[in-house]
Formats: sequence, C-alpha cells, structure tokens
Amino acid sequence: MPPIGRFRAPVDVLNYEIIQEQAAALGRLGRGLEAALEALREFAAAHPHAGASSEERRTRRTLVMAAGHALWMFVVQREACGLRDSRSVMRDYKVPAEVQDRMGVFPATQQ
Repeated sequence: MPPIGRFRAPVDVLNYEIIQEQAAALGRLGRGLEAALEALREFAAAHPHAGASSEERRTRRTLVMAAGHALWMFVVQREACGLRDSRSVMRDYKVPAEVQDRMGVFPATQQ
C-alpha cells in the first residue's frame, strides 16, 4: 500500500481499499471459473461418451450448471469493476457455448 501521505483526502484511502477489494474478488472469482471449467473438461475427457448413463448425464449437467454460475459471478464482478465487454472472457477462458447459455440461470426451487 502506498504511504498515507500520498493521498490528498481521507476518502482517497477508502477508495484505494475498495479498489483493492474489487481486484481481490475478481481474482478469486476468476480462479473459481477456471476451476469449474477445468472440472468440466476433465469430466469430458474421462467420459467421452457422456450420456451413456443417467448418472453421467446428471453429473455433466451439474458441472455445466456450476460453471455457468461461476461464469455469471465473474462477469458480474467484472462489470462492477467497469469492465463491460465479456467477449474477451469467453475467448480467453475458452468458455463452451453450453456454459454461456447457463450463465445466470438458477435451478427452480422446490416448494
């Protein structure tokens, strides 16, 4: 952290801390997205014919939903940081279309 004397007003210290927290959250969420996508890729590699059993379909669907949720959280945090264009995320993280389609989709709750 820069010396306190470099800030012109006390609010500058607060703004600096907020930016640090935003960056830390963005990093955590990015690592979470990477982990979710890797889990999906590992499953796909281990089960090239996923769908052969209902258990495999269910597991794959769960992994896709988890990756979609991780993607949604990462994109929302990026937007909160002022980074509005998500195309680079999809490209750089190699996000499959099915995961993009699940972004922000939440399972129906049982009542």
